[in-house]
Amino acid sequence: MELPNNLVQANGALNEKLILKKEILYKGMNGRFVERFYLTPETSYIFKPLTNNGQLGKEVWVYEHILPHFPAIFPKIIAYSIDKCTELNWMILEDLGQLSHEFNEDIVLEVIKWAAWWHSLPVEQLGVLPNKGLKPRIEEIVSEVIVKKDEVYRLLSSLNMERKFVDDIFDKLSDWQLSKLQVLTHGDLHTGNYAVAGNKLKVLDWEHAHLNSPHWDLYHLIDMSHPLFPKKITSSLRETILETYLNQVTFEYDRALFFKEYFLVAAVFSIWMLLLIQKDLAGNGGKWSVEQLYTQLEETVSSLQQCAAALLL
Repeated sequence: MELPNNLVQANGALNEKLILKKEILYKGMNGRFVERFYLTPETSYIFKPLTNNGQLGKEVWVYEHILPHFPAIFPKIIAYSIDKCTELNWMILEDLGQLSHEFNEDIVLEVIKWAAWWHSLPVEQLGVLPNKGLKPRIEEIVSEVIVKKDEVYRLLSSLNMERKFVDDIFDKLSDWQLSKLQVLTHGDLHTGNYAVAGNKLKVLDWEHAHLNSPHWDLYHLIDMSHPLFPKKITSSLRETILETYLNQVTFEYDRALFFKEYFLVAAVFSIWMLLLIQKDLAGNGGKWSVEQLYTQLEETVSSLQQCAAALLL
């Protein structure tokens, strides 16, 4: 079905006169809503305005320059607008139907195989890639955690984290050099950004794709907690995911070193996340409920303890 020319008005909003019905899917960081809308009872699309003002034009750029190299594991863009005025930026995407966001072994192992595939793409053939996504790079996170060392010790002590684990993490960070390996990363590969639709895996929201360490996507998939998508990770499942990943990638690596590096990246990233969660809790939750944040806190502490323990082995 061809979209009406005036479906999106000059102010960047959907033309309500042409829409049979719509439903909100989620609220972006800037307060704008991603919605499913119907033109007929059987014909629906996804309307996605710019949900993070700092990402202006980036998702369309990824669709035009990177995703043409991919098989159909992402929703297609039907139409879009890019404008200096943030409110006039929008995309209309194909509707994949009901999405199931789950963190379970079968789905995660399928996601990790695809991540290994796009991590193995020759980055020199993809053109000039952004070198930063939504969050600071790992090197910046490490620096911030080191600067806040005293605060980290107080926080982790209040969370009953054994001091030997914290000491070991900071000892390793003092002379740590992250591997120089850089790959194409999705940038925000948490549970809400992959889903099963009609028995097929789809990876969503590619606006944060950039060049980074492979551990970036791995941490987001395995150990990154999210207020809206609670999950449980165990040491054995983490090892299975990492083993599956290493069996799929085409780049060279030292297997033992790769594991150790992941555990350290995950530990310091989890510490950084705990600082953010505590800040949100001090602000009475912000955009998340206090209950959601406490669940996220527990998950992050658990991941930190498991990865810190693995570093001592």
